[in-house]
Amino acid sequence: MSSSTHPRYAIYYAPPPDGGLWELAQRWLGRDCESGATLVRPEIDGLEAVDLDAATASPRRYGFHATLKAPFRLAPGTSLRDLHDALAVFAARQSSFEAPPLAVRALGPFLALTLSKPSEEMDRLAAAAVRDFEPVRAPLSEEDLQRRLNSGLAPRQEALLRQWGYPYVMEEFRFHMTLTGPLETPQRELLQSHLTDLFSPHTAVSFLVDTVCLYGQHDQEAPFQLMDRVRLSGPRAPDAADAEEGELAR
Repeated sequence: MSSSTHPRYAIYYAPPPDGGLWELAQRWLGRDCESGATLVRPEIDGLEAVDLDAATASPRRYGFHATLKAPFRLAPGTSLRDLHDALAVFAARQSSFEAPPLAVRALGPFLALTLSKPSEEMDRLAAAAVRDFEPVRAPLSEEDLQRRLNSGLAPRQEALLRQWGYPYVMEEFRFHMTLTGPLETPQRELLQSHLTDLFSPHTAVSFLVDTVCLYGQHDQEAPFQLMDRVRLSGPRAPDAADAEEGELAR
């Protein structure tokens, strides 16, 4: 049986379901990745000449998210129950934190919501996800490995791919929630301006990262579905105010 017929799973960050960003982003992509329902895209003047269905086809299939552990197949002998258990253990070890405000930026040929400045906490969360879910990940098939190797990776990215199954991890990790597929420069610049305005109500302030999500797809051709949200319940790291208060109490 081809590896493409096996389910794949991923550990993602997704905004809270009761927040405006989650609703808006799913409408922009045109699909509810929990129910699978088709959604009506917001009306945006000035984009009549752009095929928005085509522009959002790739991120619509994956569902709105930021990758922590990229899609993988389960290791031999590992069940979906084992994966859920691993997710619960992972979430119990990780602490919630405030992430910097978001910004709509170009990452190569596509557009995404990225962090406006670096976040050590986000980098640590992503690195922990890469490491901690490695025991449940099956090795890449030769076909998938070669496809990645043929995409023009840097030597360090190739080494990360061979070690972790994905090239954009550890120091190569960049938090992003994808909004479009690859675009030609004129379309990308036009859409960036309009999407900056569209998402501006959700990019002015920092946001709380307090959950991680499990996404899955039945096979490599199916869209990803949000399967579970788990709250981060590890001990909160002391902030500067806590540290100062502790010093005064001595």
